[in-house]
Amino acid sequence: MKFTTADLCDAFAASLQLAQPLFHDFGGASRFAGPVETLRVFEDNALVRQALETKGQGRVLVVDGGGSVRSALVGGRLAALAQENGWAGLIINGCVRDSMETRRVAVGIKALNTCPMRSGKSGTGERGVPVSFAGVTFSPGQFVYADEDGVVVADRDLG
Repeated sequence: MKFTTADLCDAFAASLQLAQPLFHDFGGASRFAGPVETLRVFEDNALVRQALETKGQGRVLVVDGGGSVRSALVGGRLAALAQENGWAGLIINGCVRDSMETRRVAVGIKALNTCPMRSGKSGTGERGVPVSFAGVTFSPGQFVYADEDGVVVADRDLG
């Protein structure tokens, strides 16, 4: 991928949202970009699995987990599923687990931290709605760009 978030900020500062630097890299790809798909869940990853079972087509799944650090929303199996189905990356306002496994998957994964506890599986939450965290509102159809320096969101593809 031929972009850096620093270069995008230099060229498009007025039209970007810049996420607060809250995230750590847990995937095998440190740089990723794509159209935004959203979920809002809380300590329940059934909808995350459901989304990752669909064809990603280079999209980035943005998951607002309410900032919970009491359970993980993605682990090694879901990271592998994301790779198998062509997702470019995941941005999680919550935790991951199996971090040694997720780092071997060729998908970008940014999350707040790790937590070994698995999440619930009841399927509660919302898909395809605007979600706000880290000082940014992510909406389906926007484009997100992420690398080692941060996360930026644009209303259109900047590529």
